[in-house]
Amino acid sequence: MSTSMEAVASAARADAPPAIMLDKVNKWYGALHVLRDVTLNVALGERLVVCGPSGSGKSTLIRCINRLETHQEGTIKVDGIELSDDLRALDAIRREVGMVFQSFNLFPHLTILENCTLAPIWVRHMPKAEAEALAMEYLERVKIPEQAKKYPGQLSGGQQQRVAIARALCMKPKIMLFDEPTSALDPEMIKEVLETMVGLAETGMTMVCVTHEMGFARQVADRVVFMDRGEIVEQGPPNEVFENPRTDRLKLFLSQILRGH
Repeated sequence: MSTSMEAVASAARADAPPAIMLDKVNKWYGALHVLRDVTLNVALGERLVVCGPSGSGKSTLIRCINRLETHQEGTIKVDGIELSDDLRALDAIRREVGMVFQSFNLFPHLTILENCTLAPIWVRHMPKAEAEALAMEYLERVKIPEQAKKYPGQLSGGQQQRVAIARALCMKPKIMLFDEPTSALDPEMIKEVLETMVGLAETGMTMVCVTHEMGFARQVADRVVFMDRGEIVEQGPPNEVFENPRTDRLKLFLSQILRGH
């Protein structure tokens, strides 16, 4: 894409309503205050990486975006629809939001192809042949079409996580959420999953990814958000956040992450 085209695209993106909007969101587990006045907009087509120490609230934040967790105060809107107890609105949102978890959550008794076609057939009422063609297209994209007839137990962890990504894509979501998708994987399998996610980012998909993979954040993110103790402490372009941390909390986190790698 030329620089002028990128400028036009980013200007159009800036004019569009945010894909995700959080305004003064608070969440408690009993007396534990896990999200504190979190305000965040994610633009259409933006690739956002959320990082922070364990217990910082980042996974709770991403789970609140598709109401796997409920927030007690503040407003969350996804694709212009406010998250509430309205089940029809929630269904509408979940059709547009794909999610990939730490654990793969594949059905062990279904083949890879069946795992991928289940939701399009049942939720989107897609004819079986069309759903299977779509599933094969996405299995091709994540580079494991030859595994379609196998069962999850016959695949490596990295392959299962790539199936989980393909399965989410089969619903043709507008937004993809990733909750530490590589944390349960062996080191040699992390690379193949991150490569799949980099490829997905290059298609212009709106992505929110909770991860400790700083190399991925540098390569893919438009913006990095650093959370600690339930708050957004710093945010900005990856190079700015990683090279010039302004707070002691972020400096400490980065030193611990770099020490761990």
